[in-house]
Amino acid sequence: MRFQVKKEDFINCCEYEKGLATNTLKSYNYELNAYQNYLEDKLSIMDVEDIKKEHIESYLKYCYSLEEDSKTVSHKITTIYNFHKYLLREKVVKENEAEFIDRPKLAKHLPYTLSTSQVDKLFDIELKSPFDYRDKAMLELMYGTGLRVSELIGLTVYDIDFYNAFLRVKGKGSKERIVPINSNSIKYLKLYLEYRPAMLKKKNSEQLFLNSRGEGISRQGFFKNLKKLLAEKNMPTNISPHSLRHSFATHLIENGADLRSVQTMLGHSDITTTKIYTHITNEKVRNDYLHNHPRAKKEEWIYEI
Repeated sequence: MRFQVKKEDFINCCEYEKGLATNTLKSYNYELNAYQNYLEDKLSIMDVEDIKKEHIESYLKYCYSLEEDSKTVSHKITTIYNFHKYLLREKVVKENEAEFIDRPKLAKHLPYTLSTSQVDKLFDIELKSPFDYRDKAMLELMYGTGLRVSELIGLTVYDIDFYNAFLRVKGKGSKERIVPINSNSIKYLKLYLEYRPAMLKKKNSEQLFLNSRGEGISRQGFFKNLKKLLAEKNMPTNISPHSLRHSFATHLIENGADLRSVQTMLGHSDITTTKIYTHITNEKVRNDYLHNHPRAKKEEWIYEI
């Protein structure tokens, strides 16, 4: 069976059966195209039945020769594994040739988390224009709910239930969830909504947050506005929109929130993903000890990793 045919079948399966996000589908397609080109151009392999483990390993060595980093290669291995798993499920092949491919070890990077004082500083916006009210509402909502950027900009005016104080959010894979919103977020959402009709500029958009053209704001637009705000306040440049989501989860767990509840609010399908925030809080406890206990200060070198 030709690679091109089964690749298209796999992408269709991911889109219509699994409901994967558009960005994930694009990534799968891009990486499988590169994999296909190598197999056909370098190894003259056209049919998926002819692919063996050594061919996959040869491709990965080629990727390393291009000085691709471990994270990129690991992502490619995941794509190739899922593709071959699909081929096995469809009985196109008898074995998943990617089953025992070694993955590169990845360095663990804990996400940047804002302190509560940094949150207060960032959110201290002088409200002069409708766009100030919009930015204030977006920041309050993101930190107050832990939404992903794509979820935040994807909100419509019909997704807010002020009476019951919750949002209806469409997350990864078009999965919907209900997320509670706090009184502060509600306050600034209502203030922003007073200005929103004028921002529409006679257009008919259901998107909650609008740009200067009266259309839904983009990820890039929100990121640009945040970077400008950080520069004005002389705050760390590595703070990203996602940092607010990390901070939401970390601050909840630090204050005793149940891990399962945090998992639900974040929209994580696997609680293992949520558990990274327990590592962050453990790291904070360790740092607090090292910097504040008189003995720990003197013996700090003992704890170096």
